[in-house]
Parts: sequence; C-alpha cells; structure tokens
Amino acid sequence: MLDIKEFTPRQIVEELDKYIIGQDKAKKSVAIALRNRWRRLQVEGNLREEIYPNNIILIGPTGVGKTEIARRLARLSNAPFIKVEATKFTEVGYVGRDVESMIRDLTDLAVSMVRTEKTEEVEELAKKHAATRLLEILLPPRPKKRKRVGLDGDEDLEVDETEARYLRTQKKLRKQLDNGDLEDRMVELDVQSDQSPLMQIISPMGVEEMGVNLQDLLGNMAPKKTKRRKMTVGEARAYLIQEEAQKLIDMDQVVQEAIERVQSSGIVFLDEIDKIAGENSNSGPDISRQGVQRDLLPVVEGTSVFTKYGMVRTHHILFIASGAFHTSKPSDLIPELQGRFPIRVELASLTAKDFIRILTEPENALIKQYIALFETEGVKVTFKDDAVEEIATIANDVNERMENIGARRLHTVLTALLEEYLYKVPDTRVKKIDITKRIVRKTLSDIVEDEDLSRYIL
Repeated sequence: MLDIKEFTPRQIVEELDKYIIGQDKAKKSVAIALRNRWRRLQVEGNLREEIYPNNIILIGPTGVGKTEIARRLARLSNAPFIKVEATKFTEVGYVGRDVESMIRDLTDLAVSMVRTEKTEEVEELAKKHAATRLLEILLPPRPKKRKRVGLDGDEDLEVDETEARYLRTQKKLRKQLDNGDLEDRMVELDVQSDQSPLMQIISPMGVEEMGVNLQDLLGNMAPKKTKRRKMTVGEARAYLIQEEAQKLIDMDQVVQEAIERVQSSGIVFLDEIDKIAGENSNSGPDISRQGVQRDLLPVVEGTSVFTKYGMVRTHHILFIASGAFHTSKPSDLIPELQGRFPIRVELASLTAKDFIRILTEPENALIKQYIALFETEGVKVTFKDDAVEEIATIANDVNERMENIGARRLHTVLTALLEEYLYKVPDTRVKKIDITKRIVRKTLSDIVEDEDLSRYIL
C-alpha cells in the first residue's frame, strides 16, 4: 500500500501511469489534491481546520479514464472511496435517494475497511481461540473432579484415570486439528441468523435509508436469532475464527478510526454531474435538476451528516465530479455549486495511438487479461504488433462513425475477435494461437463494413 507521505505528486502520477494511459493534466491535478491532504494534516493549530480541499470536475467523453483515475487514486492512498451517479439523487420531496446517503455509504465502507484491518491484526490469536472452541465441540464434556475427605478432615480433589484419559484424548485431537486431519469431520454449530424476525418486518419500510441500525438501537428487544447447523470442521473453523476475531476487536475504536478516516481522507466520485446541470423543466425527469444541486451544495460545502455510527463532518472530504458535458457545460451548474469545484480539467479524447498503448502497456492491459484467460486452458496466445495496431484502428474508426465510448470500445472489438477461440478452445488440442493482422481483418471486416451490424455488435 502506498504510504502517501513518502510520495511526491510526481511519484503519484508515476503510479497512476501504470494503469492509465495519457490524461497527464488530470493526473497532475488529482496528485496535487492528494498530496494537499497530507500537507493539511501537517499544519498545526486552528489553521488546519480552515484549509479545505479543492474539489475537481473532470470533463470529457465516456471511456477516457475519468472514473479509473479517481478509483486508482483512492486505492493508492488507502482512502475510503465511493462512486455515485448524480442521477440517482432527487430533490427532497420526490421519490429517490437523498444526497446524504452517499456519506452514509462511504462511512459504512470505511468501517468495513478498518474492521478488516483490525481483523488481520488479531487473526493469529483468533485462530488459537477458534481451535480451543473446536476442541470443546469435538470432545465430550470434561469429567467432574470427585471430592475426597482426607484423614485430617480436609477436602481435596481426586484426579482419577477418567480425567487422565480425557487429557490424552484432548492432546491427540489437538494434534490432529493442527495437522488438518479432521477437516472433513461433521460437527454441529450454533450460528447467527442474518436478520431477526423483527428486522424482517421493519426493513421493507426503508429505514435503512435513514442510516439507522435498528438492531443496535433495539438491543435485547430484537436479539439476533441463532440456529443449529451441521458443517465440516473446516467450515466451522472459518466461522469461529471470524466470530473470535470480532470479540477481540474494539468496535468503538473501529468506528472512531473509520469516521476520522472518512472526514480527513474520504473521496466521493460524483459521476454524471452534467446530467443535473441546466435549467429545470416544468415536468418530466428534469423537474428536480436544480433541486438536486441545492441538496448537494451543503454536503460538498461542509455539513454534518447523521449516520448509524454518529455524526460525520463532510468539510474535508474530497469530491471529484465528472461528466461528458455534451449538451451542457460546468457554468450551467448553480453558481454556489460551481464555486465548490474550483479545479476543472478537460480530458482529451483517445486516439488510435492511445488505444495501442492501452492494449499493451498498463499492468491490467486487456491483451494481458486475455492471455491469462487462455493460459488457464493451457493455450499460449500471442498478439502480433500489426494485429494490435489493427485492433486499435478498428476501435478508433468505429468510435468516429458511431457513439464515441472511448477505451470501452476495445472491449467490444476484442470480444468479437476472440469469441470463436474462447468457445472452441476447451474442445480442441490447440496449444498455441497467433493473432495476426490478417486474422483481425478476416474476423472483423464484415462487422465493421456493415453499418447496421456494427451498431449491434460493436
């Protein structure tokens, strides 16, 4: 995991370059924004609270890397990150999700992240406790020690042969457990149901939208129901390790750390913000455009949101918005919201040369993915350089003739190209496939030339 305090903005961009081709201006802006978060935490005194993040609007067509930049940024910094579509929200009073729900979702995610980290820290101790509980399940009850009155009238406890046998059996079973010899033996275990009957009745009412955990609030009034289940020792071990780990974790500390992480380093990626820009219409789906913007404003500006874990302040959460802005522009947003997104970066449309790099250079490049998929069948696939160029050219041509969906067009082109191979390979003895320019043209020429067909296939 990237230790952000040791990385300069230039080094952050280098990390992003491993997965995203081009868009240097956007990478530079988000790298500075990420470094500024660390810089703010180094500022002492009251001034720290006065330093707010410079939120960013990424402007560009679909498939040029807007979402991927934000996602990779969050992964690099180990920050709580959530992607939401602005079109999911509606003005208060209309049916739909309220904008504060994204902060509740972000907090849920942060709690899950911190809980997972704490679980890993106590995993070894949890395994020991789970093994002890498994022994108790596998062994019959410990024999009771019998009282014996001594000659002087004092009572002592007699350890007889029965307990000695019990201790020998316990030692033998523990050794078998440690060696994994009992993994397939069946045992019975009391496990918790996912929901209590009361929660099943209440949950359809939509109270989860309020961010309230009724199970926590009601406590013993709605206890979790348990049921007895048969499972193997291996399955029981995994369940008991999780259960014991939860006992070892201080959830109050987890929640406190998660909220702090959200407030100081949380990232919200607000997609399709261009869809809520523009004037309201008198009716139809656009009726609440400006209403959603007004509801978004206090969250982006800085407010306290009620969650089931307590109040969460949004003042220092970084908001990265994105949109194609084909029929609108950032200036169509209400002025107050525009002011909360001072940095605007336009991403360039991708060219055939960019597509060649996208296919081959990133660590998760599409061609590398397909090569790995074929390797699972024992088949070695190679893509000749001229074949890669042809794939990129076809993807670029289709984007120009039809809707420009950016790098996502590469997925459709490669799927059409390799479909027959993926279908037939398991039933053949082929061990090597060479994808050449001629094969690419032969496979895709009919689809590309037929305008109507390419609209459906590509």
